[in-house]
Amino acid sequence: MGEAERGEAAPRQAVSYFCSRGHSAVVTFAVEAVVPDSWDCPKCGLPAGRDSENAPPATKIEPYKTHLAYVKERRSDQEAQDILDEALQLLRSRRKSGDLIF
Repeated sequence: MGEAERGEAAPRQAVSYFCSRGHSAVVTFAVEAVVPDSWDCPKCGLPAGRDSENAPPATKIEPYKTHLAYVKERRSDQEAQDILDEALQLLRSRRKSGDLIF
C-alpha cells in the first residue's frame, strides 16, 4: 500500500534523545505534536534528554521493602510494644474465659 491508498502522510520531524550511558535514539513526531523534553532510552530504559552534553541522571532505584519495613516506618518501637502488649492481654483474657476464636 502506498500513499494513494492511505492518504498523504503528515509532515514529520525527527528528534534526537541522549541518555547518561551514551546511547542516542531518534524519535519521529508529527510537526504539530508537542515534543517531550525527555524520553525513555530504548536500549537501557534510562531517561534520555534532548541535550547530548547534559543527559538526565539515572534515576535511583529503591530496593524492595517488605511489609515489616513499611510498618517500622509508621510505628516507633514503643508503639509496637504497646500494640503487642494490648493484643496479648486480650488473647490471655479470652483464654481464661474460654472464648477462644480460631
